[in-house]
Amino acid sequence: MEERQFICINCPMGCRLTVTLEDGEVTSVSGNTCKRGEVYGRQEATAPRRVLTCLMRAANREKPFSVKTSTPVPKELLFRCADQVYRTRPNAPIAMGDVVIHDLCGTGADVLATQDLA
Repeated sequence: MEERQFICINCPMGCRLTVTLEDGEVTSVSGNTCKRGEVYGRQEATAPRRVLTCLMRAANREKPFSVKTSTPVPKELLFRCADQVYRTRPNAPIAMGDVVIHDLCGTGADVLATQDLA
C-alpha cells in the first residue's frame, strides 16, 4: 500500500488530498470536500495531465501570440508538445479561438490561439 499527498487545484479551497494506491490502483481518496477533488486525486496519482500554455510565432509576423491546448495533455508529453508548438509556424491573420494545430502530438488536444494576431 502506498499513500501520496496532493493539493487539489480544482477550486480555491486547495484541499489536501491523500490518495491511497494498492498495486498501482487507487483504492481511496480522502481530504476532499467535493467530488471534483476525488476525481483530481485519482487522475493526478495515476495519469497526471496539464493544459499547455505558451507563445507561438506566425510564419509571416515578428510578434508572438499566446496559445493553449483545448484539453489537458499527459504531463510526460509536455516538453514534446511544447517543441511541436515551437516548430509550427502558422500564417497570420489568426483570430482568438482559431485551431492552429490539430491533435497535438497524437493527444487529441488541439492548440488554440488565445489572442488575435492581425
